Amino acid sequence: MKNTKTLLASAILAASFGAMQVHAADVPAGVKLAKEQVLAKGGEGEPATLDPQKIQGTPGSLRARDLFEGLYSEGKDGKLVPGVAKDYTVNKDNTVYTFNLRHDAKWSDGTPVTAEDFVYGFQRLVNPQTASVYSWYAALAGVKNAQNIIDGKDKVSSLGVKALDKYTFQVTLDHSVPYFVKMTVNSSLFPAPKKTIEKWGEAWTKPGHLVSNGAYKLDKWIVNEKMVLVRNHDYWNDKKTVINQVTVLPIKDASVEFSRYQAGDLDITSNSGIPTNRYKSLLKSTPKEVKVSPALATYYYDFNNQKPPFNDVRVRKALSYAIDRTIITKYVTGVGEIPAYSFTPPDVDGFKAKEPAYEKWTQAERNKKAQALLKEAGYDKSHPLSFNLLYNTDENHKKIAIAIASMWKTTLGVNAKLENQEWKTFLDTRNLGNFGVSRDGWFGDYNEASTFLDLFKSTNTSNNAHYKSAAYDKLMAQAAKANDPAPFYQKAEDLVIDQDMAVAPIYQYTTKRLLKTYVGGYKPNLEDNLYTRDMYIIAH
Repeated sequence: MKNTKTLLASAILAASFGAMQVHAADVPAGVKLAKEQVLAKGGEGEPATLDPQKIQGTPGSLRARDLFEGLYSEGKDGKLVPGVAKDYTVNKDNTVYTFNLRHDAKWSDGTPVTAEDFVYGFQRLVNPQTASVYSWYAALAGVKNAQNIIDGKDKVSSLGVKALDKYTFQVTLDHSVPYFVKMTVNSSLFPAPKKTIEKWGEAWTKPGHLVSNGAYKLDKWIVNEKMVLVRNHDYWNDKKTVINQVTVLPIKDASVEFSRYQAGDLDITSNSGIPTNRYKSLLKSTPKEVKVSPALATYYYDFNNQKPPFNDVRVRKALSYAIDRTIITKYVTGVGEIPAYSFTPPDVDGFKAKEPAYEKWTQAERNKKAQALLKEAGYDKSHPLSFNLLYNTDENHKKIAIAIASMWKTTLGVNAKLENQEWKTFLDTRNLGNFGVSRDGWFGDYNEASTFLDLFKSTNTSNNAHYKSAAYDKLMAQAAKANDPAPFYQKAEDLVIDQDMAVAPIYQYTTKRLLKTYVGGYKPNLEDNLYTRDMYIIAH
């Protein structure tokens, strides 16, 4: 039972969230809008799916933010913005969250979005039959019984979610998670249209079948060419939406995307839409179109910790030490990226990782240590280590891979053969563990350190490095229950990187894109959660 103080605090909290600005195109007075409100944007690669509970990677999630809406969204500067939920209350130990849903929220077929749709979405995420690679997210969020259901030890109906009535959705956690509401921004916790999914099965996300609850609905999907979204007039805040049509182009190559932007085919690029060799000249020629801001994300290489020779920590450390991160960020990427030696980015709320030991060394010292470790592991220039370096097709990934392979060859005599694959194939290969070293990147799902460090738990299906450590799992379990998790986060960082080097952090991302000056309403944030419903086209 809540005490009086908790009820009062919850009421104040609910009122404050209810008064927050919602996602909408906030057009300043005096701005003349263009007659044709059509936006074309870069969408990175072709998404493997539009199914919110199955999305993996940026291509799917950036489209999902226009098509669907969860309990909350993220606004400028990372502030929470009410979505389907008007407000919420929470008990004193942050284990029971009760969300009050909008009565006017509807699916694109005109039917209401209800608490049962969220119950179904959450249950669907953890249901082993869904086979979601993001099922771990519900367990990470602390939803009661999530892990047992994922492991097949309990029924889906035992998940800690319920519809108290048509418009009241309640989530019960198995431990205190004070930042739980931040986690609902992720598409895996979006509602799901049960009748549509049961009717069409795997085909439910195709044009003509897809029912969504966001500001837009799917009109056309021509694979490897374009995806066209149009206004969803059943969206609860449709009257505040300005842009009528969004065309998303699946362009993986930064140079190609830049050319399309210059030709007028795009109004806004993806967050990797500025080729490194164009950055400085663009700052001089069109500075108002260059948008660079910090990102809550890390670029890194996975070592397959379960596959020889990468199950040898000496090999992993040698390869990581031999990467000159300053050269990568200054000359290869070159758009404000920060060399990374820890995994958790410095801008995350509430925790700043201390420098691991190898960060304090000079690159010459790292190289010397790398050579000694690799020789100790049985490899040198006369008996070289050879393996494939896997990356998904992209100009920047290729440049980074070439540079790092060259560093390994020069410093260690290592032969790294570059292997690129298209996005869908790459995901399958990496998920199955059919690699030695693989490119990876992680954009935080919410602004708290656990969104990065939980990635290395043994049960996390996005643990692409296949790192398994009982000691690490224990630290993260302790962090989840601690009033101050920072000391446990630091020990976890020390273990996974400084001691075990499960992955090689390379740099902290920046968000870097080009935006036409006639596009208004651009609201960047650390997690690069952008929504077309915020934007508008100015007459030009």
